[in-house]
Amino acid sequence: MVGVPSPACLRAKKTRAVGIPVVDLSLDRSIVSELIVKACEEYGIFKVMNHGVHWEIISRLEGEGVQFFGKPAGDKQRAGPANPFGYGVKNIGLNGDKGELEYLLLHTNPFSIAERSESISNSPQNFTCTANDYIEAVKELASEVLDLVAEGLSIPDKHVFSRQIKDVQSDSILRFNHYPPGKNQDPSSKACKENQIGFGEHSDPQILTILRSNDVAGLEICLQDDGFWIPVPPDPTQFYVIIGDTLRVSVLNHLLSTNSVICPVCKQTTQTYNAVLEYNVIMASTTEAYNPNNCSGGIGQVLTNGRFVSVRHRALANSSRNSRMSMMYFGAPPLNAIISPLPQFVSPQNPRLYRPFTWGEYKKAAYTSRLGDCRLDLFKLHITDDTLALFS
Repeated sequence: MVGVPSPACLRAKKTRAVGIPVVDLSLDRSIVSELIVKACEEYGIFKVMNHGVHWEIISRLEGEGVQFFGKPAGDKQRAGPANPFGYGVKNIGLNGDKGELEYLLLHTNPFSIAERSESISNSPQNFTCTANDYIEAVKELASEVLDLVAEGLSIPDKHVFSRQIKDVQSDSILRFNHYPPGKNQDPSSKACKENQIGFGEHSDPQILTILRSNDVAGLEICLQDDGFWIPVPPDPTQFYVIIGDTLRVSVLNHLLSTNSVICPVCKQTTQTYNAVLEYNVIMASTTEAYNPNNCSGGIGQVLTNGRFVSVRHRALANSSRNSRMSMMYFGAPPLNAIISPLPQFVSPQNPRLYRPFTWGEYKKAAYTSRLGDCRLDLFKLHITDDTLALFS
């Protein structure tokens, strides 16, 4: 009699057959940009080596996180509740999602960091300096990655994406997730452990995420072609880059096209890219006219279109004897950044699927939906009553 492999065995076999792409940033720039684009298209996640962020900057912020989460519960609650910023435990957002973790969510604005530090640390000035140093370092890393993405896509303006997170009005976020040590150490409970979720399945709504964790495993990604959950090996010395919804583009490999427009307000030439946040594999376009009110300082809003994957991921509940802590920088555009494709790509064969919207609108949809919901459904041109009911 031939035995049938269990789902856990199948999952393990698939895990051994899949490796997360690794990109060495010290290689020739043309090679690196090609590798990054390929990783974005196929996985939506990759690890970067020789990233240029000094270990001292990483370890200092990790130390601050360890110190905070090691405090008594009452002391930590002084930094909460998370609404959305601050300290939270188990409750993820305001819509019923729960996880086996505690977290600290901060806006990257230096003034906001300084204000929050008063309730986070016994040495607020030290926490503020440490957090700001880390944010600046990983923002530079994120900007470099985005510039390489632009080069890999042959976009003339290589700063077209990085400009969004470098904007002084950027809505970027710093998050600490802490998963306490597992209480159940019985190896026979493996099947049960696989169903325990520390942070539920989701995709990141921002442009991209720079993630660093300690040496305790837990992160998993879901590949679209087979639905398997693949463990992501922890590496405390390196960073993982996760593509967000705002950078997601069609896997049909449509050409990214550009069009120059003259802003009637500032009289500068701006470059706008045919793009849309497309959750499916079909590219969408728009007939929206250029709006001078969307111009800020002569910089036209730039979007991506179709080729990348915003990978869905989750974290398992911690079954290790040691705590797991991860630190995420979520690079986001300003709240008023417009997401709107170009009119010349509209045709009867290729109608637009989504209405134009701002990052602020999309962020609101993220905060008013459940963790695993497909938020982009709200921005389709033909929304059903059932879809609206999910977010009401």
